[in-house]
Amino acid sequence: MVSVDARGYEVPEGVEIRGRYDEEFASILSKDALQFVVDLQREFMKDIEHAMDCRKEAQVRYNNGELPGFDPATKYVREAEWACAAVPPAVADRRVEITGPVDRKMVINALNSEAKVFMADFEDAVSASWEKVVRGQVNLRDAMSGTIMFHEEGSDTVYKLNQRIATLFVRPRGCHLPESHILIDGRPAAACLVDFGLYFFHNCSIFRQTQGQGFGPFFYLPQMEHSREARIWNRVFEKAEKVAGIDRGSIRATVLIETLPAAFQMDEILHELKDHSDGLNCGRWDHISSYVKAFEAHPGRLLPDRIQLSNLLIRTCHRRGVHAMGGMAGQIPIKDDPEAGVELVRKEKQREVEAGHDGTWAAHLGLIPGIMEVFEGRMGGRANQIHGVAMEPRGVGSVEGLRLNTRVGIQYLAAWLTVPLYGLMEDGEISRVQMWRWLKYGADLDGDRLGFKLTPSLFHRVVAEEMARIRSEVGNDRFRSGMYEEACKIFTRECLEDFLTLDANRKIRVPVVVKSEDV
Repeated sequence: MVSVDARGYEVPEGVEIRGRYDEEFASILSKDALQFVVDLQREFMKDIEHAMDCRKEAQVRYNNGELPGFDPATKYVREAEWACAAVPPAVADRRVEITGPVDRKMVINALNSEAKVFMADFEDAVSASWEKVVRGQVNLRDAMSGTIMFHEEGSDTVYKLNQRIATLFVRPRGCHLPESHILIDGRPAAACLVDFGLYFFHNCSIFRQTQGQGFGPFFYLPQMEHSREARIWNRVFEKAEKVAGIDRGSIRATVLIETLPAAFQMDEILHELKDHSDGLNCGRWDHISSYVKAFEAHPGRLLPDRIQLSNLLIRTCHRRGVHAMGGMAGQIPIKDDPEAGVELVRKEKQREVEAGHDGTWAAHLGLIPGIMEVFEGRMGGRANQIHGVAMEPRGVGSVEGLRLNTRVGIQYLAAWLTVPLYGLMEDGEISRVQMWRWLKYGADLDGDRLGFKLTPSLFHRVVAEEMARIRSEVGNDRFRSGMYEEACKIFTRECLEDFLTLDANRKIRVPVVVKSEDV
């Protein structure tokens, strides 16, 4: 049964749209597309709710002292020899991926870039307003059909797709998020099913034409915490393939390992998605924050260097025959000195490719050529390193990590105290909280090789030496502005005293402009 709701949309029975009516939106929110989303929700919503309840129960156990760990019940999965389905030829080469929001100009520019993959992001990169979510679906539909164009206001510039474009991946919102503008049977729809369902439905005819060539569709799955969530997605994919009449395994997904519990579930997640997997991505920023917060009161659980964190992921993925993707660089091009930002990224990406990553994320279009050069220099003519060997992970700190954390933390704060982030993202906060824990619990540096602990006196010496290095790198004129000395005082105080203070926040006041949205 179909009806017209109060907003003017033609909807299946049990559906109410609370977002404003727009003729173009109505082409996305057609009765058939909505029925597909409704069918997904009615079949899988109870499973999603159970998975979210399990997350809450696990957090209670962690709060009461239990530590996350490998599940003894799935030891056989971790120890058995098995492999995921072969990587599709269309995405064998993922050396550089660009991520970004689903606005029209960004979609065109990212697909036209030199990146191998563009991940269109409904999660982190988009505020989930009605306008942006549905408009994003319009943009992706037009991109898939090749008709997308954008005429920049106030100029004669018209953006359209090149003949050769990057492969499109789509990241739906996490399973924990509701879509409050669409009610199904009186309850908010699951945002993940809305994002996946609308995109898949409107492009399934294209997928039917290309399935034999291994052209997807391709997805990124965020914020996963347990393999039971991967099992839900696998069943969603199977249902979608059956409805569309495409072969099992046509849909492929890369899972972001960005929560602490998921780090102990990597084999299990790949096993659940076996026929639909295209690997894992090391979402280290979210993962490190999750780790630090979970183990604040556990001195025996110090976080090792960031450069060591991805090695287990690489070994796991390559053992199962799929991609091990690197994460986002902590820098973006600096307006006044773009080469400095690029060089910082190149050094980080060199570590990733040498560790065994098959590809990595770029935060900015301007970083793509430099990152590609790094990966090509290491990999030569190979599309990936899936059959390579990653280094064994070591759970220790190092002098190199101590110096890097100090240098990045001070420069991040100096930039934040001025205005934009001076080419850095959230790396500074990670540096600071890691240093706080190393100092609080006297972390061993470089393990047994050197055998000494991090003390306040050693920390002060390193800070002085790294301040001298920062001065030589940024130049005397910029250094004499005083922001670096102020940042150094804050960084030192917060590393030695408080875990999460608002010390730096008191130095800056950013006005917040709230813009109303149609609801």
